[in-house]
Amino acid sequence: MNRMTDPPVHVTGGVDTHADVHVAAAVCTTSHRLLGTAEFETTPAGYVQLLAWLLSFGLLDAVGIEGTGTYGAGLARFLAAEGVRLVEVDRPDRAARRLQGKSDPVDAEAAARAVLSGRAKGTPKSRDGIIEAIRVLQIVYRSAVRDRTAATNRFQALVVSAPADIRADLQQQPPQQRIERARRWRDRDGDDTAARATRQALRELARRIHLLDEQATRIEAELDELTEQAAPGLRDLVGVGVHTAARLLVAVGDNPERIHSEAAFAHLCGVAPIRASSGKTTRHRLNRGGDRSANHALWQIVMVRRLYDERTRAYVARRTAEGLSDREITRCLKRYVAREVHRALTRPLPLAPRGAELRRLRQQAGLPMRLVAEPFDITVQRLSRIERGITRNPNLQTRIHAWLTETNTTHMAA
Repeated sequence: MNRMTDPPVHVTGGVDTHADVHVAAAVCTTSHRLLGTAEFETTPAGYVQLLAWLLSFGLLDAVGIEGTGTYGAGLARFLAAEGVRLVEVDRPDRAARRLQGKSDPVDAEAAARAVLSGRAKGTPKSRDGIIEAIRVLQIVYRSAVRDRTAATNRFQALVVSAPADIRADLQQQPPQQRIERARRWRDRDGDDTAARATRQALRELARRIHLLDEQATRIEAELDELTEQAAPGLRDLVGVGVHTAARLLVAVGDNPERIHSEAAFAHLCGVAPIRASSGKTTRHRLNRGGDRSANHALWQIVMVRRLYDERTRAYVARRTAEGLSDREITRCLKRYVAREVHRALTRPLPLAPRGAELRRLRQQAGLPMRLVAEPFDITVQRLSRIERGITRNPNLQTRIHAWLTETNTTHMAA
């Protein structure tokens, strides 16, 4: 007789991440029994040892990780590359910690049990593609803009308290020329100690502002190219600029398939209303959760559309006549924009012709911008901004492209 072999043990892992070491816990998937805990270094070799240790207990079903966007990012990338199913785990709430205590092995075990119970079920961002590149460049851009603003404020404050001749010299200039003038200053022999130090301080601040301004411009151009490459359909939406697109893409990540519906995307952005009913009262309240950066991006899109989009302005007028407040209308619009953004990310529409392509066709036909702008009732300045990629209008660009293509075909036939 052949002896029956024991069924393989199924294991669920949990990891509490730190800067130098990760603490892992293995829990039996069927019996929920703790199989063991261990520490591993946060190095490639340590990641290999951690995975081997989990596999030594049996078949690995999933691994719950705390901090997949910070300390656990490297481990998450390694495990994903090895085909392990990952689950993002939030830290335990305060009530649970008061009952169970706090230690790294306890947190690792809690991460595994959160996966087993279904409390943790989110798929972490993969952080290995073009969206991760956008995210890290955004960090540099925001830092440059913040530091530039701080340096500019210090420069203006120093001008106010500067010696009379320096203050009079700079206050005659517009703000931007004032900074450029101070950047090119040299020491003067007639200055006393205080004037010489003030002139030097203003020059150093002006040079720092110039350097940060150049850095922000370079990074913004890179972000423009990357967001266009990652989601051209998103960039074609009315009111979506470089930085709003970047924030929305970072919220979604390199694996947008983890967001299974547009309702889930609305929850991610914090624009899905939350039920707040009790007894005979039926109402919804504002969702204060979700990714607040993505929520702010949706708000910016709504503000732009309320100024320049006829469809949005008509909607605002209708809802205002119905008695809705301005805040309630904005919430509704953010929800509608979230639906459009999700559609653009998951079911992209045909792309509008680029401005450079329109310029090429116009020059090929030998037409000045005035003759192209007149049939579409737009100014030469607006056509120029479209050709240079500064302004985007997908419908208009598609119409101009069709008109220029037909014009070129007619000229060739003649």
